[in-house]
Amino acid sequence: MSPKKTVKRSFRHTKWFKALTAGLWQDHPTFCMVLGLCSILAITNRMGNAIAMGLGVTFCIVFSSFFVSLFRNVIPSRVRMLAYMVIIATFVICVDRFLKAYFPPISEELGPYVGLIITNCIIMGRAEAYAIKNGPLLSVLDGLGCGIGYTLMLILMALVRETIGFGTLLGYRVMSGSWVNWVVMTIAPGAFFLLGVYMWIFRTIAKKTEA
Repeated sequence: MSPKKTVKRSFRHTKWFKALTAGLWQDHPTFCMVLGLCSILAITNRMGNAIAMGLGVTFCIVFSSFFVSLFRNVIPSRVRMLAYMVIIATFVICVDRFLKAYFPPISEELGPYVGLIITNCIIMGRAEAYAIKNGPLLSVLDGLGCGIGYTLMLILMALVRETIGFGTLLGYRVMSGSWVNWVVMTIAPGAFFLLGVYMWIFRTIAKKTEA
């Protein structure tokens, strides 16, 4: 084996590389762990909403994982879930205030789903399964990977739903004038069907990759 291949293989087996990439594929929040489906079904009919939600969740999961990991040795086991909620809520409030101050139309469209980031299973799950057991750097990388993976799924959903449902993308018309909008793609049933198709595709690819 050449030295270059040896370095590449050892690089892929480092702890921080595994922590960063786990949420992008083998531990993807949506198609592997089936978490965070509420916002995926509710707000991905517009690309702008999907990007805003993805960035907001990523911000919250990265910083909440950092602080949960930082205080993991002083958080009593009996109140750890309450501690998670307080830490996560702090950063959710930051996201909510930021959107209302600088992007009021997006904040209005997202509505209560910004506040519901507090109870997002992805953030709570990573705090309980990873951040409380590992150091701050690895926890941040784990949160970043999961956040990016989740954001990509939101974008993939919005790419199809907005294009087919409204004939636009990021508010710009991309379909011809004769295009008939698929109204079903703008509501939850269409999103549920599309999510099922994506999960079928990704799970099929994952099985082939494992084989």
